[in-house]
Amino acid sequence: MQNEQEAAKEIISALTQKYKFYAVGDGHSIIKHVKGLVSNSKPNPTRQYVAEGLWFNKMLVEASSPLHALIICPERVYTVEAAKLIGELAERCDQRFTVSAKTFEKISEREKPDGIMSIAYFTLSEVEDIAFTDKSVVLVLDGVEIPGNVGTMIRVADGAGVDAVFICNRKARMTHPKLLQSSMGSVLNIPIVEFSSADDCYEALHSRGFEIYLTDSRAEKSYYEYPYGKRCAFVMGSERYGISRGWYDKEVKLLSIPMFGKCDSLNVGVAATVVCYEASLKNKGYIKR
Repeated sequence: MQNEQEAAKEIISALTQKYKFYAVGDGHSIIKHVKGLVSNSKPNPTRQYVAEGLWFNKMLVEASSPLHALIICPERVYTVEAAKLIGELAERCDQRFTVSAKTFEKISEREKPDGIMSIAYFTLSEVEDIAFTDKSVVLVLDGVEIPGNVGTMIRVADGAGVDAVFICNRKARMTHPKLLQSSMGSVLNIPIVEFSSADDCYEALHSRGFEIYLTDSRAEKSYYEYPYGKRCAFVMGSERYGISRGWYDKEVKLLSIPMFGKCDSLNVGVAATVVCYEASLKNKGYIKR
């Protein structure tokens, strides 16, 4: 272990000489900026967010995500793997900083920080750039308010092999720390498209031949009764108000999830899991009902 740490320190020493790393303290503007992003308390027009730790930053590199700044605490970097990752991140950043362990602990959200933190840009996709197949599945989030639910459903979409997540009537900031945390990095893996209105979202789907399903407890047909087998999109509504009324005036189908207990509905993230996996498994040929 000691040899590993010494090797990591040597790499870090070489990197700080190769690139311009500035040593800063708690009062520096970049530290204040990190605190503002983590607290989600200030305007964020460029959609920046904080990515902390070895795992998250490895995903940023793999996804070629654009980066704003890199902050490291050399005292907390213990492995060669982490040191090499810092080199990859440093090469892609214009701003690089080193801080003391005390300062890093003040901005860290982890119990045992590993000395790596970057500020990245959240990137949205354009619907025109997504290569849909004849059996693509899209998850639509219409006015979902709780950041953790949004992140959970993005993670569900990623896990179920959904082709994209469409967001309309957005209520949660996409860079909210709880959204990023609950997505478990899936925001980097799946195209996310934001629409200014439900009408624009519907038009994007309808013009591309998607069958659109609204999850509604009043529906006469259950989710598993549909064969799917073609392009389909599932609309999940707000936790408080459900799907916005405009969707019901359009060419859509309704589906329900049977409830056999005393509760009359599921958490929106759980409901999204049920319908997305059903459609995805059917469209991929894994199950036939």
